[in-house]
Amino acid sequence: MAYDFKLLAVECDDRVATVTIDNPPANIITMELLLELDTLSSRLKADPTLSVVLMRSADPDFFLAHFDVAAILDRPTGFEPQRDAQLKAFHVLCERFRTMNKVIIAQIEGRVGGGGSELSASFDMRFGVRGKTKINQMEVPLGIIPGGTGTQRMPRLLGRGRALELILSGDDLDAETAERWGYLNRIFEPEEIGPFVSKLAKRIASFPLPAVRQAKLAVNQAERPWTEGLTEEAYLFEQLLRTNEAQRNMQRFLEIGGQTRNGELRINELCAELGYQS
Repeated sequence: MAYDFKLLAVECDDRVATVTIDNPPANIITMELLLELDTLSSRLKADPTLSVVLMRSADPDFFLAHFDVAAILDRPTGFEPQRDAQLKAFHVLCERFRTMNKVIIAQIEGRVGGGGSELSASFDMRFGVRGKTKINQMEVPLGIIPGGTGTQRMPRLLGRGRALELILSGDDLDAETAERWGYLNRIFEPEEIGPFVSKLAKRIASFPLPAVRQAKLAVNQAERPWTEGLTEEAYLFEQLLRTNEAQRNMQRFLEIGGQTRNGELRINELCAELGYQS
């Protein structure tokens, strides 16, 4: 799969694609970057060799900023808006990342805001830097609203009240608060985030591809009504139970000490030993 871009550098190794965003001076989502992100997401979705995608920035101060305001101002407004059942292009981009059968991890070392924050909220995990990572939804102060899934995604991610505080205030959400609220999975010192995220990506990628992919698919069913999600979960479990990888890894788990007292005390080490059995 070819990953040749101007504003995105992509490296693939052992089922992990590392994507580095580089659009100076502040990683604004220009039309050029938007088109590259759209193409990237389509290619990642279609790549059968990948399990995990790690998103990061070449600029330690900016992960991904808002959409180009000048481009928004150029949008035609000489007609009455109509409700359209079809999703907008940015909605489609966010949903493609959210639903693709790869695990998307964001290494957010600096600022993320506006459309960049909305896209990041569509990723599967987000990690930040203590005292440095900041989240900002700046649309309401500009007289608009988050239009790239933010009004729908943030309440699901943070809860209604916290989503409204973030969206209405136009104020920075610091890393410590973002971790408590659930926007960030964890926060680290600057020198710790890279090694942790890289290790996590490689660990997930070492496990059977079908299980990783179906686990994400099953978790995404939480967006559906409860009983529908549980029904889908049961179906996906039965599907995986019939794979060679599941049968082999469960047998191996028992062989290396699973279900013994000592083995259960070091369960995470047993899981690591099961990596790359597929």
